[in-house]
Amino acid sequence: MSVIDILTRVDSICKKYDRYDADKLNGANVAGDDPFARLYASVDADINECVEKAEAAKQEKNRATVVALNAEIRRTKAKLLEEDLPKLQRLALKKVKGLTKEELATRSDLVAALPDRIQSIPDGSSTATKKNGTWGASGSRTGGAIKFDTSDGNFDDEYFKGTDESNQFRQEYEMRKMKQDEGLDIIGEGLETLKNMASDMNEELDRQVPLMDEMDEKVDRANTDLKNTNVRLRETVLQLRSSRNFCIDIILLCVILGIAAYLYNVLKK
Repeated sequence: MSVIDILTRVDSICKKYDRYDADKLNGANVAGDDPFARLYASVDADINECVEKAEAAKQEKNRATVVALNAEIRRTKAKLLEEDLPKLQRLALKKVKGLTKEELATRSDLVAALPDRIQSIPDGSSTATKKNGTWGASGSRTGGAIKFDTSDGNFDDEYFKGTDESNQFRQEYEMRKMKQDEGLDIIGEGLETLKNMASDMNEELDRQVPLMDEMDEKVDRANTDLKNTNVRLRETVLQLRSSRNFCIDIILLCVILGIAAYLYNVLKK
């Protein structure tokens, strides 16, 4: 076989497998104003963000921060696989005006490459789903055999000894748990104090209720007595006013008679 034949075959093989080149597919023209382009750009940004978080988790020394980052990565991966990926699959099959068949095929290839990109992001969990020799997502085996532990079963204290990071994480967890317990104890004491105060107030109200009832009765009696006194006082005033008017009338009559007698004597002379 000549060198030209070899180059020709290599070139044909490269063209055949170009559609599986992830880097080339990522650089393909998928930009635009249609929903697929916008959703794919959002998914690609989420994947890149997850990769950056995974790199940050590898370099992070704080165990709690690593756990938080891995949890965020797992949530994002679940969202991408369960929500965004099915939408992209439906949009990739939808015909868009202005796109050729090759561009539509490129979109399908891009969507087909996303699950591997998403699953390849490390999230701190020991997954048993591998491409070869493991169980698939549908529950059926794709090949290979189950591997068992072939150790001799002698587990000494060194085997169960924790690392410095795990010990530091455990100490931090215990400290936070103690602080939470102290806070809950303080809250419990405050609630107990409020309960005692409410009980005392209830007892005091129970003691004040009979006194208030007695005061109401006394006020009612005083109000009745005041009304009776007002009635008697009004009658007395009316009686005094009638006798006083009689005396005034007699005095005025005497004065009139005196004036009349005086005028009669003056006119007679």
